[in-house]
Amino acid sequence: MKDVILTPEGYKHLKLELDRLRTTKRREIADRIAAAREFGEIAENAEYDDAKNEQMMLEHRIAQLEDRLANAQLIDTKRVDTSVVSVGSVVRLRDVDAKETMEYFIVGSAEANPAEKKLSNESPVGRAIIGRKKGETVEVITPRGSKVKFKIMEIKAA
Repeated sequence: MKDVILTPEGYKHLKLELDRLRTTKRREIADRIAAAREFGEIAENAEYDDAKNEQMMLEHRIAQLEDRLANAQLIDTKRVDTSVVSVGSVVRLRDVDAKETMEYFIVGSAEANPAEKKLSNESPVGRAIIGRKKGETVEVITPRGSKVKFKIMEIKAA
């Protein structure tokens, strides 16, 4: 697996999720499996099948989180170079045509969340602005195929 770029906050969030899944969630599913066994014949028991499927998905998520954390490359947000956009930067962008300004925290894909204004460095906008300087204008082709121009108004550390 490739390196996973994480901020300290993102690392902590994934670690907390992993700890919760290993303890509380595993116990809940084990209890569901035990209760489903009491319903009778396992071969015809939909509750048992459902609990076993949930257990399989849980174990997959645990393995995924363990792998991400093992391959994590932590970004020190206090040492972010503010002369160019990079992971750990907070960037204020202006949509040239719509004349709207928005601010994004550039993060690795593992902690991206557009609803929280956390933009992945691997997203179309993220790829277009990484390495660029304040004042530069970039053109981004959106997933729908339209072109959007953004001007980088400000770069600061998170």
